[in-house]
Amino acid sequence: MAGLDKDTPLPTAITLHRKSRKLEIAFDDGSLFELPFEYLRVYSPSAEVRGHGAGQETLQQGKRDVDIASLEPVGNYAIKPVFDDGHDSGLYSWDYLYLLGRNQAEMWQDYLERLERDNGTRDPALVPPAAPKGGCGSHHH
Repeated sequence: MAGLDKDTPLPTAITLHRKSRKLEIAFDDGSLFELPFEYLRVYSPSAEVRGHGAGQETLQQGKRDVDIASLEPVGNYAIKPVFDDGHDSGLYSWDYLYLLGRNQAEMWQDYLERLERDNGTRDPALVPPAAPKGGCGSHHH
């Protein structure tokens, strides 16, 4: 995620709507997107969610009620939401946010289909506890 695509519109306004749990983002090309916190969370660009290559994505479950505790600017190219489930490693560049907005219907549908295929759930109460696992490295004692 080096620079920005020079053709990507720039945001003119970013508003957190806490009650409806949506991030509203307006771009200078006139686009306006309302991205639900859950959608942003399950499509986090972090390595924890996306893995380190194709096919290594981790299906995010139980994020229906996720909230954004705070939103931090990152330079002039991204924002870093801090989610109330502790996830804070995703940097959302303007071009990624624009892509999420433009492709929201298809990407959300894809997420719902993956959940169904893996017997997943959006309901936090129904998520089985995560199996303990190490990070990216191996730990031998």
